Amino acid sequence: MRSLPLLALLLVACGGGESREELFGPDGTGGSTIAFGGAGGTGGAGATTGTGGVPSGAGGVIGVGAQGGAPPAANCSNELPAVIRDFTEAHSDFESYLGSGTPGMVLPDLGPDQKPVYAHPGPTATSSGPAQFAHWYNDDPMFNISLGTTIVFQEPTPGTFLYDNSAFFPIDNQGFGNGPNSLFMMSAHNYLFTTEIHTEFTYEGGELFTFRGDDDLWVFINRKLAIDLGGVHGALEQSIDMDNMAPMLGISIGNTYPMDIFHAERHTVESNFRIETTIKCFTPVDVR
Repeated sequence: MRSLPLLALLLVACGGGESREELFGPDGTGGSTIAFGGAGGTGGAGATTGTGGVPSGAGGVIGVGAQGGAPPAANCSNELPAVIRDFTEAHSDFESYLGSGTPGMVLPDLGPDQKPVYAHPGPTATSSGPAQFAHWYNDDPMFNISLGTTIVFQEPTPGTFLYDNSAFFPIDNQGFGNGPNSLFMMSAHNYLFTTEIHTEFTYEGGELFTFRGDDDLWVFINRKLAIDLGGVHGALEQSIDMDNMAPMLGISIGNTYPMDIFHAERHTVESNFRIETTIKCFTPVDVR
């Protein structure tokens, strides 16, 4: 059974929180630890195949083993630890909107708490307002359950690092449980969650960073907004050319800068998460 936070129970009692029917049935066991070998390796339980034949998994800790290239520096790696916060459809921002993207939902500068700052005094086409947005990337037992996962890149070609998951469900069978559910079908996955990643990298010149996925995705470099894919939408793509954007980002070669990534999966029935980059090494930063 998909349990709800206290606010959700109150909303359900009032007739709210109706969920959208899933378009597919169970397709594998979630919540497992999935490990991939090199490029084109074998996926673990519940894995599907992502773009370009790269295995894609769902649930738990997600990893793909890198191969080739120079060894990473002692204080960095090809891993991105992430905080996942599970929500239910009782929250007004989740499973409530459809759209094709809402750029400009957040301010161009990261907030002093290293979180995105909602840019509007009230709702947008795909969000309820600043008070509700404040729940997305902050622990609040009334609205979310905080969990963890780790994204690990593989190196399909020397110098290019890839994480490609067309079934990004890292908390299947965890948190509030799989859902949303309908009267006619139980969900195979745990939708409706946010992803928060804080890391650092050294700018060496020539780096590229591309994200493709759904729904909301914001990437800040040196506390400046570099990718803006806000809103509920299908898989969208945007890239950062570090050299071209260096003046706007305020970065210079040879220095180390923070990268802060904020993602939200807010509506059934797809969840895509793809990062391709030439950044060789990341140093995780713990921000809660």
